[in-house]
Amino acid sequence: MGGIAVLAKQEGHRVTGCDANVYPPMSTQLEAQGIELIEGFSPEQTKLNPDIYVIGNVVSRGNPLMEEILNQGLPYISGPQWLAENVLQGKWVLAVAGTHGKTTTSSMLAWVLEYAGLAPGFLIGGVPENFGVSARLPQTPGLAKSKQDAKSTSPFFVIEADEYDTAFFDKRSKFVHYRPRTAVLNNLEFDHADIFDDLAAIEKQFHHLVRTVPQQGLVVSNKQESLQRVIDKGCWSNLEYFGSAGGWEVQNVDAQGRFDVVFKGERQGNLSWDILGEHNRMNALAVIAAARHVGVAPCIAIEALSEFKNVKRRMEIKGVVNDITVYDDFAHHPTAIDTTVAGLRSKVGKARILAVLEPRSNTMKLGVMKNALPASLKEANLVFCYGANLGWDAAEALSTIKDKASVYEDLNTMVAAIAMAAKPGDYVLVMSNGGFGGVHQKILDAIK
Repeated sequence: MGGIAVLAKQEGHRVTGCDANVYPPMSTQLEAQGIELIEGFSPEQTKLNPDIYVIGNVVSRGNPLMEEILNQGLPYISGPQWLAENVLQGKWVLAVAGTHGKTTTSSMLAWVLEYAGLAPGFLIGGVPENFGVSARLPQTPGLAKSKQDAKSTSPFFVIEADEYDTAFFDKRSKFVHYRPRTAVLNNLEFDHADIFDDLAAIEKQFHHLVRTVPQQGLVVSNKQESLQRVIDKGCWSNLEYFGSAGGWEVQNVDAQGRFDVVFKGERQGNLSWDILGEHNRMNALAVIAAARHVGVAPCIAIEALSEFKNVKRRMEIKGVVNDITVYDDFAHHPTAIDTTVAGLRSKVGKARILAVLEPRSNTMKLGVMKNALPASLKEANLVFCYGANLGWDAAEALSTIKDKASVYEDLNTMVAAIAMAAKPGDYVLVMSNGGFGGVHQKILDAIK
């Protein structure tokens, strides 16, 4: 929603927005764009008299401002539908879908197109460090920002395509609004237990996305079992697989993480970068395939990825104190936690990793994934879990690794325990999809 607000502002609209507990980096980005942020959902905000209310899916019936909008019969629309009608119409949309890696992969893809001179627009659920903003309209290739010409802007738009539902009045997945010409299906696991009954329900939504890709379009897919079921339901477009023999493959990974990119048995080049983990190598393959569809040669895409700087809150170093490094990461699903910790382990070797976890997502709060947590933390030396406001017992869930795991109801008590345990040479990996009470700086201050 913050990204959509930025796009609307760039189109020349006056934009105001309201939410509860807005935190960086989105809050600072909105302020920098001159977008007025209002805390809370007071019905008084209808006195602003906007032309239309764009409703995010966090808003439900009973929200005081929404009830006032409905009572007065004021015009409203969902974020994805507003985007489809006002920004994406007529564009070559490149959509990145999947349970994990959407933000990083769409950031990579936008950067590759930018590097290749295609000046894409984009909407991403994070802030790519190569751009410094989460969203922008398509640009005019080769022209300075002050000389942009709306009549000759880039046709390309990269979007992070989320399977979560659209709004309280539209229960379809957001991505069915986007109608991509190039669709990346990164992976598919059970998630969002608050709105989906099972994996089959999510697969059905992914197939709705596949149904919207034109015949001349391209579906780039991981060949994992769940996505193969999606494809087997019907695919009417060109199809390329990554991560499997005969398609796009990673080969010859060396100790520094460099690897060869291979397509249909032919080497396309060698990628050298600082991004951690096998999952990110898969993300790179998907990006190279998608970029090739719009005319970017794999060798150029590989060159671009070597200069990719990642996304804020994706293995972002928050500080180093007394030779103790504190990382911030968005991981909030056991698979994402597993790959994040494993990626850091591959970088730091035998050094100690202190994992700090807040199970904050709707799925995690429901406890659906709690039994998978211990295995996801296997590469960590110590685990500190913030267990407040959960509907389940975190200590019981982590009992199989209780020799290295501890659970806290109070944030400051947990911070003190982390500071006491941390030693020079350690890596503190903080994982949450929220602000986590500013815990990163609290840890750095406590260590100091």
